[in-house]
Amino acid sequence: MQRKGKACVSGVAALVAVLLTGCTGGSGGAGSDDSKPGDGGSSTAAAQPGKYRTLPEPCGEVDTDTLDAMLPGIAEMEDAEQREKAYEGTPTGTYDTDRRVGCRWKVESSGASHHLLIDFERVVSYDGTVSDDARAAEVYATKLREAGLTRPPGSSSDDTAPTADDSDAGDKPQGGKNARRDDDKGEKGGKDNKGGRTESPDAGGATGAGDESSTPPPGLEPRTLTDLGDEAFLDDALTTSASASRHRTVTVVFRTSNVVVTIEYDEQPGRRTDVPDSKEMQDKAQELADTLAGEFDE
Repeated sequence: MQRKGKACVSGVAALVAVLLTGCTGGSGGAGSDDSKPGDGGSSTAAAQPGKYRTLPEPCGEVDTDTLDAMLPGIAEMEDAEQREKAYEGTPTGTYDTDRRVGCRWKVESSGASHHLLIDFERVVSYDGTVSDDARAAEVYATKLREAGLTRPPGSSSDDTAPTADDSDAGDKPQGGKNARRDDDKGEKGGKDNKGGRTESPDAGGATGAGDESSTPPPGLEPRTLTDLGDEAFLDDALTTSASASRHRTVTVVFRTSNVVVTIEYDEQPGRRTDVPDSKEMQDKAQELADTLAGEFDE
């Protein structure tokens, strides 16, 4: 009888141990691709996920009226099939369309060639202590520094450098500036002695190294923008060459929560003596940016 009692006690103790183990273990259920380490069962509160879990279809985000205005000559294409394809745009290649998508349009006419690119990047932080918004702010800060700009004083976003292993910023928008940044990253000013970048010359004026007309008029210089997403900036660069026409690229980048949107709009006139109008291009690019930001807010 004594041995039987000891056996019963041992069995009850084992059952209690099993029940306690089940109660203290993490709850089941596979997390989504956006889940962060430490989301479940951790004593440290996980950082908040971003507002956006999906991205829009970029080639459908720009209406025909906007394309008509930004890409002169598209509506006058004689071939109906080519005109339809021009309006549809071409999706850019990315490694993960759940995280990054883009679309580009290009139209060549007798007067000039125009190119438009929009790029949506949904940033996800896989660090349980860093929110998606904070990680997106780091990606935005990298683009800001590459444009030679800084956040305005008193900005609420923390301008910290992203980690070296920056998978979120790995894919680059296809088209647009190409290698322009490689030679002059972060350099600002109105000089270019090697046929490189010249910043925002006066619209329609002559451009050259040391030419006073290359000084951007007030309000048209590269700058941060207000009332566009959570933070935004505009860059304006003119590339000149002794053997080619002047080529202007206007870039607008804005962040809304955990999505970073990039718009690149460029024009290359057919004649070497022509200079793309800075104000006109900036106005069109900002108008498109306002429209896209409004779509995210809905």
